[in-house]
Amino acid sequence: MALFVAALVVWFVVRVVEVLLLLFLATLLAVYLSAITDWLERRFRMQRWLGLTIAVVATLAAVVGVGVLLVPPVVDQTQALVGGLPQTLTNIQDVLARWARQYPALNRTELANPSSGLVAGLVASAVQFVRGSFLGYVRGGGKVFIEGASVLVMALYLARQPALYSDGVISLFAPRYRPIAGRIFNDAAATLRAWVVGQLIAMAVLAILTAIGLWILGVPFWLAFGIFTGLVAIVPFFGTLVSTILPALFMVATGDWVKVVLVLLLGVVVHVFEANVVVPRIMQRKVDLPPVLTISSVLVMGTLLGAIGLIVAVPVLCVTMVLVRHILHREIYGESAGAEPAVLRPTESWTGVERRRVAGSI
Repeated sequence: MALFVAALVVWFVVRVVEVLLLLFLATLLAVYLSAITDWLERRFRMQRWLGLTIAVVATLAAVVGVGVLLVPPVVDQTQALVGGLPQTLTNIQDVLARWARQYPALNRTELANPSSGLVAGLVASAVQFVRGSFLGYVRGGGKVFIEGASVLVMALYLARQPALYSDGVISLFAPRYRPIAGRIFNDAAATLRAWVVGQLIAMAVLAILTAIGLWILGVPFWLAFGIFTGLVAIVPFFGTLVSTILPALFMVATGDWVKVVLVLLLGVVVHVFEANVVVPRIMQRKVDLPPVLTISSVLVMGTLLGAIGLIVAVPVLCVTMVLVRHILHREIYGESAGAEPAVLRPTESWTGVERRRVAGSI
């Protein structure tokens, strides 16, 4: 009987995984709105509904303001980039062919043939991957609108009355397990808040520093590349790799290898600064995940859920690590808080004060 119930639960989760994914996205958005709302409540002693309204209006104003300032030049640069892409690919292929013919080991390869279309083939493969990952969402315009509106509405409700939902989830557990559920809920909420706030700031820092650096180096389409770097930073490792190589690849077309190396060094320096200075200060080591687990999580979630899986891979891993530490290490293995691996910070016991802190952390 237990095996049948377990199989039924697994089947149900698989069938509604898209809905659960939307709920998780709504939770992440609610975490962001709650972070601003809680700060306004503490700082100015205002009611929660007013603080949430200000948080939503300020966010919309910031998005619209940034869009008005950046969208026109980014669109212009992107159009120019796409329009000149065929000639750029031809130039890159010619430069690589001249370089390859200088070395006997490469002289007989496709790289030395300027008409091989090797670079164009690689770009076409990348475009095909992106098309397969994203265009399915774009084509279903009505579905995207409905799902986006659902995420926004759920996030507003979660941020407006977090205690209602946190207490409701905790009440589903048996009374003796509620302190454990409370600790897990508190730790997961604090961890997700650290990730959301830290990720947004890190993306902004990466975009600004990359755009400024590329502008100084005289790289074409520097603003478009800077915005692209900030956006793809949400995908660990792979986003960093693509955003570093892509502008350098365009510089290959000029044949200026010094500039190519400088662009690569700029990408490395900016991402090292972000990973070792910006992120630790913002996240306060609440999201300190092993790199191998992070990369594996991105690969697994991308395979299972496509493009959206790449975005939610790290926060899902964060929640998973919280569950592992509290349930496996503390409750099953009986390890004390001091003996637990320092992957995420432990929390205190489930008290009335902690319950209120959880309510404001969703």
